[in-house]
Parts: sequence; structure tokens; C-alpha cells
Amino acid sequence: MTRPLGTPDPDWQTRHAHAIVTPEAAVRRIKPGQRIFLSTGAGAPTALVRALIEQRSRLADIEIVTLFVAGEAPFCTRELAEVFTLNTFFVADNVREMVRQGLADHTPIHLGDIPRLFGSGRMPLNVALISAAPPDADGHVNLGIAVDVVRAAIESAQLVIAQINPHMPVTHGDTSLAVWDIDLLVPAATPLPETPTPEPDETLARIGRNVAALVPDGATIQMGIGRVAQSMIRFLTGKKNLAVHGEMISDTILAPLASGALSGPVVTSFALGSRKLYDTVHANPLFSFRRTEHVNDPRVLARLPRLMAINSALQIDLTGQVCVDSLGVKLYSGLGGIAAFNAGAAACAQGRAIIVLPATARGGKVSRIVARLAPGAGVALNRGMVHYVVSEYGMAYLFGKTIQERALALIGIAHPNFRAALIKRAVKWGYVRPEVGDVDGHIWVGGRELRTSMLLESGRMIQFRSSRPTDWQAVRSMLYSLSEGTVYRRYMSHVKRFPFNRLKNFTFIDQRRDVVVVGTVSGGSQEEVVAIGGYNVDDATNLAEVAFLVRDDWQGQGIGTFMMRHLASVARNAGVAGLTAETLMENLPMQAVLKKSDFPVRTSTDGETVHFEIRF
Repeated sequence: MTRPLGTPDPDWQTRHAHAIVTPEAAVRRIKPGQRIFLSTGAGAPTALVRALIEQRSRLADIEIVTLFVAGEAPFCTRELAEVFTLNTFFVADNVREMVRQGLADHTPIHLGDIPRLFGSGRMPLNVALISAAPPDADGHVNLGIAVDVVRAAIESAQLVIAQINPHMPVTHGDTSLAVWDIDLLVPAATPLPETPTPEPDETLARIGRNVAALVPDGATIQMGIGRVAQSMIRFLTGKKNLAVHGEMISDTILAPLASGALSGPVVTSFALGSRKLYDTVHANPLFSFRRTEHVNDPRVLARLPRLMAINSALQIDLTGQVCVDSLGVKLYSGLGGIAAFNAGAAACAQGRAIIVLPATARGGKVSRIVARLAPGAGVALNRGMVHYVVSEYGMAYLFGKTIQERALALIGIAHPNFRAALIKRAVKWGYVRPEVGDVDGHIWVGGRELRTSMLLESGRMIQFRSSRPTDWQAVRSMLYSLSEGTVYRRYMSHVKRFPFNRLKNFTFIDQRRDVVVVGTVSGGSQEEVVAIGGYNVDDATNLAEVAFLVRDDWQGQGIGTFMMRHLASVARNAGVAGLTAETLMENLPMQAVLKKSDFPVRTSTDGETVHFEIRF
């Protein structure tokens, strides 16, 4: 049960004098060959760590177990490797090279399983070194910004030593700990390590805007560990009534908090950021720091309102396998809570499990969306677990999709420079139809300038956007639904079949020059295409031939006129000189639409067809 926050007792050192020792005296209780737990992130007791290193000459074979340590990790060096061996659950940048050299160790484990690892005795702990705020008058300390697996370690360790640090914020949640559950108290005022989150670059901003389109008002947000996932909440400042439930919070939470988008509650297990963040959570009832057993419990997560689980990946292959913890054989981070939050969001009513990743790495030299994962890469989420994948180039939805649909969707959000190679591999391995190989690299999904919407008099909304490779089946369904008369007026012949080679001209497009837009409406769990239009540019004249189709049951509502004006605007802004079109003499509706152009229209006829030329 959560206790009310108490103020520090000014006489606490007198009241608890029997348990108070210096850092040096506390560390002298540690013996060679023992396993020591070190509190998480900015909660690491730096005074105790320094004392431990100073006594290295009398110690040997000390295993230091931790989720991760913020700032410096002075015990994890080549010179001290014979005395201290780090066993980390998350490979942070301050220990990564030592792990890769085999001089430090890594235990791959889901964050929610660590408490059970301690409690079961499979990883017995001799000592727990923790940090806490000074005791209150009732004799309780506060664990502040690091609760996570710390409470499980305290309950499992034979000896608990706490650095009592007045710099530690006092927080709400599972943070209160009785002094009599601690063996030694070590007064030491040391500033908490600060790790401010840098401002996002344009790539992260584009990803953030794409993610924001998936997040509704009233959602509960989880951001995974790492800069990419943590940055996403910055772009939700225009939302309303957001809450947070996740293992970590950073400075990125301050912007939506200041804007009013985040109204709480904020449930987390640890905080890592600047002093401003630590001051914000201090005695703030909006924030609740809970133990990992609660925060990462999929049963708890499934009951949250509209859980948006946002986690980053290092690589994803064309079938949907996700790697989060290694670059091939090189260990990079850890499994964290991605599996639990992905499962929780998938089971949650109106929840969404979202994987975010920049399309490239190493300054654009390599693609993160790959035909197959690098040899040695770990699979954190298998093909059947992945739902939404978001890069700076858009969003791909994979759940319940075929291998072909997955591959095309992911190629569509890969960096354009790598799409040709990805298509070739996908064809070679039978992921997609052989005909797809004919399009080579000519896939460039249009940007935001192609998006618009139309509100009909009936109250229905049609959303227009650039076509994507994954639209070909929806376009096929629309074409086969058309009446014989509509097909004849559009194609000037009685077309009976729409094979893939015809369909790909609608969806496999380099939309930097030619354009195809689709008009969609929500049809249950899927989008329905009810209109399609576009233009092809003639390089010799810089004129674009325009054409469009509206499904029979949606005709007569001004959709064709709307599309015509939208395509004309897009073409003019792209530097195209004008539009041309060919219609049958009997196709009076199409002629009426073309004549409504906002620009001068010239017509000519050969008796069977009418030629239109519209100059901007």
C-alpha cells in the first residue's frame, strides 16, 4: 500500500545511529567472491561505488549485477576486470566495449522476469547497494527515481546497504522502505547523474509526426528505453488527456506536461534525465514509481485505456522479425520490456503496438529495414507479434498480413536508396511476385503534400493520399467493382481483367515525378479505395496526362471535380506546365469535370475522342 510522503527527519542520524556507518566501513562488510546488486541508472550509490573501488586490493571475484548504471561505470575497466566482473541486464554505452571484449557480461532477459530471477534463488544476491532519500519521522526512506527491480533485489539480498542522499527526490508509489529493512545507512550527499535528452533531429521529427497520427486523445503512452522511443512523446503536445505507463521516463516527458497534453497519471519504474526532471517528479502526485512486477505485467497492461506501446528497433527484416539488442553478433543494448508491452498493447482495447526506427544507420550508409537480419542478430519479436512499424517514410501495418504484404509495406517505408535492392531480394526469395522485379527501384511514396480530405454532403469523409505498393489489392477490388460502362468510359475498351502488371502501374510509382493518389474511406478494420487518380509527365513537353476513376456507388458527389483540382495543384507546385486528358465523346461527366478547371482549357476532337489541354 502506498504510504503518504513524509518530510525528512532532521534528527534521523541520532534516531538511527546504530545503523549509520561511513562508506568505507559499509564496504568492508563485502567479501571476496560475492555477488552485489547495484541500483539502477541515476539511483546508483556513487559514494559506495567509490569506496568499493578504493578497497579493490582486498577484494577478488566480485560480480556486480545491475540493470544499467548512468554516467560513469568506474568498476568496469580493463584494469579492474580481475577484481570486478560486471553482469548487466542492459548493455549501455558506458560498458558496451567491455562487454564486446568479453571483459564484462550480459544476461539477456525480459525486464519483467528479473524480479523472479532474484526471488527464486537462481541468481542469489549477497549484497544490495542502493540509494534513498533521508528517513522521515516514521523511520521510512524513499527510493526516489529508481524502484524497478531494486525492490526485488532488496527483498532477496542478504545484506542491504543504502546511501542516504539528500539529492534524491522523494516520490510517490512503491518507494517507501522502512529503515529496519536496511542493514547499514551511509549518509553521503552526491549529485545524481544527469543525462539530458538531446533535441530530436529532422529524422526523429518525421517519425514522431507519423507516430502522432496513430495516437488518439485519451491514450496511455509507453516509451521504451532509448533515445528514439523516448523522443516520440515530444510530438504529442497537440493531444489531450494523455497518461503514461512505462518502465522509464526522461526529459522528453516535460514538453507534453507543459503543454497540457499529459494530464496523467504517469506510472513508471525509473527516471533518467536532467535535474529539471528530478525536481519535477519530487513530491509530485502525478507521478507514481512502481516496481517492475506491476509496470511490466501484461495483465495490467491489457487493462489500460488505449495503450500505445512505442518501442525502437535496430533492424527489421522483410518478414517482420525485429531485432532490438544487437548489431549482428555485437551486443548493443538489451531486451528491456518490449515483449511485455507489445503483448499488452495488442491485447488492450484500442491499443496499438508500435515499432519505431530510422530507415537508415551510419549516416545513411546502411538500411535498418533489411531482407534478412544480420547473422547473429537476436529476434526480440517474431513475425507473428509485430503490428505497426513506423519510419520517417511512413507506417506499415503487418499484423495478419501475408509475407508479400509485409515485404511490400516495409519496402515502402525504407529509404528510397535501398528499395531496389530490397525488391530484388524479395523476388529472389519468393517473398513477392516475380512481376514486382520489373519495377526495379521505381518506388517513391509521395509526401504530405499529396494528402488532403473531402467532406461530402452526406457527412462521410474521404481521405486522399499517395498510393503505396500495398494498395494493389484494394485497388484491384475497386476496379472489379466498377460497372461495365464506367470501365469502358475510362479505358475506351471493354477491359475484363486487371492483372498485376496493370495494377502495379497504380501502386509501384516513383512519385517524385509521376503521381497516383487514392481516395479511401474506413471500411471496418480496413481502408476501402473508392477513388483513384493521377498523372504521368511527358518529359518532352512537361505536360502531364491526367486520369481518375470514382467507384460507381460514390459517383455524382463532386469527388471527380475535387480530385481534378487537387491533382492540378500538386502538378503546378511540382513545376509541371499543365495537364492533358483524352475522353470519349460520350463521356460527358468527365468532360464536365475537366471544363471546371481553374485554368484556361483548350479542346480539340477527332470525332471519337476529345483532347483537353490545360495550361497553368
